[in-house]
Amino acid sequence: MAEARAQDAKAFGFEPYEAASDEDYMSPEQEAHFRAILQAWKRSLMEEVDRTVHHMQDEATNFPDPNDRATQESEFSLELRTRDRERKLIKKIDEALDRLDEHEYGYCDACGVEIGIRRLEARPTATLCIDCKTLDEIRERQRG
Repeated sequence: MAEARAQDAKAFGFEPYEAASDEDYMSPEQEAHFRAILQAWKRSLMEEVDRTVHHMQDEATNFPDPNDRATQESEFSLELRTRDRERKLIKKIDEALDRLDEHEYGYCDACGVEIGIRRLEARPTATLCIDCKTLDEIRERQRG
């Protein structure tokens, strides 16, 4: 999953951020880097939503054969579920952009430590450091 997100960043034309040795964490340059990644990702998702709407409008046919109609409805249903997941992701991206505006981006919601540039490049919407996320996943598994 982390590799996929890193590939997303490269697909949007972004190279991994190389911080200067004396650069503060979440400097204006780093904030600009992550803002650009988040905005490109959101733009890509919104374009996909538009394509889905046009596709569904263009392909909506009332097939006389029940099997053809069922196949089309199944395809549309799958596409809508995918778009719903992306809608939730867009919400997370907007929340991350809000955190950037408030200069709170990049810090763990649970313990307040730095999440880290590489983790944020792999998952730009991350709100927990790796340690807190690991503990969260362990608790989730224990709850079943």
